[in-house]
Amino acid sequence: MSQTPQQFHIQAKTALEDPQLRANFRGAMDYLRDKRKTAFADAKEEKAIRDLAESIRQRCLSKLPSLLEQLEQQCTKNGITVHWAENPNQANSIIATIAHRHQAKMIIKGKSMVSEEIEMNHEMAKLGIECLESDMGEYIVQLDGDKPSHIIMPAIHKNKQEVSDTFEKNLDGFTPTLDVDELIQTGRTRLRQKFHDADIGLSGVNFAVAETGTLCLVENEGNGRMSTTIPNIHIAITGIEKVVEFLADVPPLYSALTRSATGQAISTYFNMITSPRKPGEKDGPREVHLILLDNGRSQAYQDEEMRKTLQCIRCGACMNHCPVYTKIGGHAYGTVYPGPIGKIISPHLLGLEATKDLVTASSLCGACGEVCPVRIPIPEMLQRLRREAKHEAKTGNRKMEGQNAAHSNVESVAMTGFTFAATHPTFYHSATALTSKMQALIPNKLGAWTQCRTAPKPAAKTLHQLMKEKRDSTTQDVSSTNNISSTKKHISSRTNNGEGK
Repeated sequence: MSQTPQQFHIQAKTALEDPQLRANFRGAMDYLRDKRKTAFADAKEEKAIRDLAESIRQRCLSKLPSLLEQLEQQCTKNGITVHWAENPNQANSIIATIAHRHQAKMIIKGKSMVSEEIEMNHEMAKLGIECLESDMGEYIVQLDGDKPSHIIMPAIHKNKQEVSDTFEKNLDGFTPTLDVDELIQTGRTRLRQKFHDADIGLSGVNFAVAETGTLCLVENEGNGRMSTTIPNIHIAITGIEKVVEFLADVPPLYSALTRSATGQAISTYFNMITSPRKPGEKDGPREVHLILLDNGRSQAYQDEEMRKTLQCIRCGACMNHCPVYTKIGGHAYGTVYPGPIGKIISPHLLGLEATKDLVTASSLCGACGEVCPVRIPIPEMLQRLRREAKHEAKTGNRKMEGQNAAHSNVESVAMTGFTFAATHPTFYHSATALTSKMQALIPNKLGAWTQCRTAPKPAAKTLHQLMKEKRDSTTQDVSSTNNISSTKKHISSRTNNGEGK
């Protein structure tokens, strides 16, 4: 059964009932948190890096339309063909056209979340074109007929036993093992010839530099470099928000990305692609294509507050520190981008009607905002999306699709009643006093609220009653003390006057 955001509550419940899945995520998240903490051991340095990264992303986004035009001009000048796609259908059509022109039968893929976003593998399979993942995590989940559960580490939900079982089931001649190095080497051996056999190599883009027309790819395995240099055709696909203004903007963002994602000062590979193979060069693709995908991003861009969503550099730190994601994993969300960042990106991609349950799947603890390397205010944005899921936005900006989808007439009536009660003290005090007296009649099950909580039981006395009793008691004590003091003064006066002898 495919997972969808509309079935979030069911999927989350299933995940919570899987002890192995929870153990896998618990161990992985603890490891990644410790790595990030070590990478940012100096608090002043961390602040400086995050401040700079945030300012770069905000500056580049403020100029996004002109930077995209500059990027296209510079890439075209360098020999890179630029394509624009408004939605997944257009992006897949562009890829299919390129593949048909070269009679391609196999595409080898480096890491690309945008290709997951457009469901490229599925759409190309309809046309008889095989898409093979070469990122090790992506390769494992593809063999298993699964989907990524994390934007950086796709197979983080599997332990080594589960990976071994996957290989045993899908790879002929594989000898089961729990040795991680052997498992990785098995995958690399099976993939190596595929790089030579592929007609097209496809990758994502971490940073697209408008100044030079350079496509930057961050990776640790080398598969990104292989898939972008060995096949004769290289297709890079990315969201329009990934453009940066200057080449000098890349190092600070690169440092913020690797430290936040995996706790590394620098990744194993950093690829910079500026053109196809030139005359006299011995390697590299003969054609390079860049697909710039919108798919709801321009809608976010038009709103000054929601534009901050596009600052994301896809490090995954917010997921690693989220108590909800840590418990249920990525698949429960039913979206390409899970966790805190997915909750604010997915409404733009899919609409609020489809994702209304995701925006409430947060404790609003603020951990995601505290670790975001570009300081996206995720908790504040979630609060706004929650409001818009209930009510249509009263702004002049383009309305997000699906606003008001979570509206409930019963809830509206209940809140109207509460508003009346809270603004009429006499009614409020009478109602709370009555509720306290009827506490035994309140049921233990109160719908969704008590799925993971104990039903609230009103106290025997309200706070106002307790405060009034305390105030009355204090008044009595003061009165008694005053009476005793007055009596003492009277006796003392009589004694001093010679009375009472």
